[in-house]
Amino acid sequence: MMLFTEVCGLPVIPQEGAAPLGTVTSLDVDVVSGAVSHVRWRGGRFRRETALPWDAVHTVGPGAVRVRSAALEAVPLHHDHELLGRRILTETGTERGTVLDVAFDTLSARLLALFTTRGELPPDRLLGLGDYALIVRAA
Repeated sequence: MMLFTEVCGLPVIPQEGAAPLGTVTSLDVDVVSGAVSHVRWRGGRFRRETALPWDAVHTVGPGAVRVRSAALEAVPLHHDHELLGRRILTETGTERGTVLDVAFDTLSARLLALFTTRGELPPDRLLGLGDYALIVRAA
């Protein structure tokens, strides 16, 4: 298990051990599957942000995110798939705080718990994620 905030800032290194490609900026989530979908990292000559599908990740930690070189093809960025700092609303519109951190399984990428300004939230309550808010079941 790791927290999103522990992964952010780790170097992204090709599996073969070449020079770091950049630094992890965030993890994207697929709410339907309840798992991490992409790793975002910033690097290169122009410090451009890039996203790689989770399938391109070989290992996470300690000290680095290792990615398969053959899978280093970036995908379009979708900023509405980030959880950290996202406002939380129930399906009835009740405010449920803000996402502070997320625990996930580094092998399966499955979300284990969301830590919010109003306590812990199980990932099976997630309904949708957009640029305005994370929508969760009321109970």
